[in-house]
Amino acid sequence: MSNPYIGRFAPSPTGPLHAGSLVAAVASYLDARAHNGLWLVRIEDIDEGRSVPGADHAILALLDSLGMHSDVEVVWQSRRKDLYAAAADKLGAHAYPCGCNRREILDSRLGVAPDGAAIYPGTCRHGLAPGRSMRSLRLRVPEAGEDTITFIDRFAGPRTQHLAHESGDFVLKRADGYWAYQLAVVVDDAEQGVTDIVRGADLIDSTARQIHLQRLLGVPTPRYLHVPVVRNADGEKLSKQTGALAVLPGDEGAALDALLHAARFLGLPLERPASLAAFWQLAIPAWVAMLAERETRTLALP
Repeated sequence: MSNPYIGRFAPSPTGPLHAGSLVAAVASYLDARAHNGLWLVRIEDIDEGRSVPGADHAILALLDSLGMHSDVEVVWQSRRKDLYAAAADKLGAHAYPCGCNRREILDSRLGVAPDGAAIYPGTCRHGLAPGRSMRSLRLRVPEAGEDTITFIDRFAGPRTQHLAHESGDFVLKRADGYWAYQLAVVVDDAEQGVTDIVRGADLIDSTARQIHLQRLLGVPTPRYLHVPVVRNADGEKLSKQTGALAVLPGDEGAALDALLHAARFLGLPLERPASLAAFWQLAIPAWVAMLAERETRTLALP
């Protein structure tokens, strides 16, 4: 028997939920309900310096007002640091201290990873230079030729990344003392038994690093589905930094407007229903049909 479906939505409380984040929330919720699975909400506030007080509870209240309720107790990453420290210890010699600062890494001119981060040149791989102290903790990736990670994305199709020259050794614990996203998300997904990750395509280039970490830690690799990201008029990913407007709680009519906008962006040809309950009843089979059609088109490609 296959494992039961467990999906999740993991917002960062750096401000109120905006239309781009709502698309990811709706997609993850629809996929969980389509599989008769569980849907979890996790507050990814590991970067406590960027968290906005009260934003976490505002996000949860908005999700509730839209009819999206976590099936289990919500967890906060900032309360799970012991789990991340234990995972880092388990990595042993795969992790090493790094004394480089951001400017030194940028000056190495090795290039930029697909997610915009500077590729680390491996300066501290064989130990800290005399007079240097640890600033961050990094994970050693395999040498070129042994560094290929391939996975099937349920929306984007087959994906391949070569860690050695596309990301380099990446950070597990940052210079400011916070655990890095890559480690925290892998530990949390494994600890919560997540089987399926549905999120925005802006995170697809993180997936290979996360799979590498999963293998080193001996935890299962979930299935992945990355939906397109919402962009503004200038073609930039919709975010708080690019002036994305918050999705505000309101009456049922406003809730339906927000959900319909997200659903239509995902390619679901829905007409306006009479209620929130009717929206979800229509949206779930529409999601299943959209994915089935996309899979058929993908398989037909040469």
